[in-house]
Amino acid sequence: MQDSKFLPQHYNILLFNGFSNHCLANMVEPLRAANNMSRQTLYAWRFCSLDGAPVRSSSGLSVTPDCALEGQSGDVLVVMPSYGFLKLDTRSTARAILAASKRHQQIAGLDTGSWLLARAGLLDECQATIHWDELSRFEESFPAVDTVRERFVIDGNLLTCSGAMAAFDLASALIQRDHGPLLSMEVAHLLMGRKGRDAYALPLKSKDTLVNRVLDVMQAHIETPLSIAQVARRIGCSQRRIEARVRADLKTTPQALYRRLRLTLARNLAEDTEQSIAEIAGRCGYDNASAMTRAFKAEFGQTPTKFRKMNA
Repeated sequence: MQDSKFLPQHYNILLFNGFSNHCLANMVEPLRAANNMSRQTLYAWRFCSLDGAPVRSSSGLSVTPDCALEGQSGDVLVVMPSYGFLKLDTRSTARAILAASKRHQQIAGLDTGSWLLARAGLLDECQATIHWDELSRFEESFPAVDTVRERFVIDGNLLTCSGAMAAFDLASALIQRDHGPLLSMEVAHLLMGRKGRDAYALPLKSKDTLVNRVLDVMQAHIETPLSIAQVARRIGCSQRRIEARVRADLKTTPQALYRRLRLTLARNLAEDTEQSIAEIAGRCGYDNASAMTRAFKAEFGQTPTKFRKMNA
């Protein structure tokens, strides 16, 4: 069910010959996963080239773009040259990127894309990064840019990242900024693969050590849920402290977090197994199928039965 308060963010991804498949996938797949996990179209994207002609990646993958860059507008313009970027450093490329930047709310330079943004004058007096192999040359070539050795940098409406692995970090940060840390964590888990005692469990991890301990206890007690007071006793701290730390780190309450963990497991089981709704309810700590169905619909906008049919 599409929530009207979340209009899709439209990305135009500008590819050049020599672009990195790895970098492209690490940017787009988290956005796709966010759509999938939320069951909403939070993000939409088109692939562009300067003239609309096909481009070939560094590993030989040929991509036919959806459109030429000229005239395209959207929320985010992603510039992705990767290898051979110095051959692209021309006045015509700079003019095209500068013109396109005026039709987008945010501009991103991935891998060596920062070089082309800087040549267009978009990074002057801003903090930015680039692939670390090019940091020194970038700093010397563009002294007006505050060059930093970071995996990614968000400076106002300008986004830069240092390479393929960092593109995943940037995409995760954008999902967290746009839709909260819990969805970002779920996306990261989905793309890292499911591990642990239960193949359908959701071993989320937080940057906060105490919140991680809370998550560990909750995830170990999905079938027989504890009260938040019991969770607090298990880890040796007060319920009030847990509530404060979870709210600060995940922007939600411990109760809502626990419910989300249980219902996400229910969603995974509904999609990936043939277990009955009653069996799934029992595995997720609900006394009966009706109680879980009500909670599931409140969380995901549809009943588990309808969800299963839609994803069969």
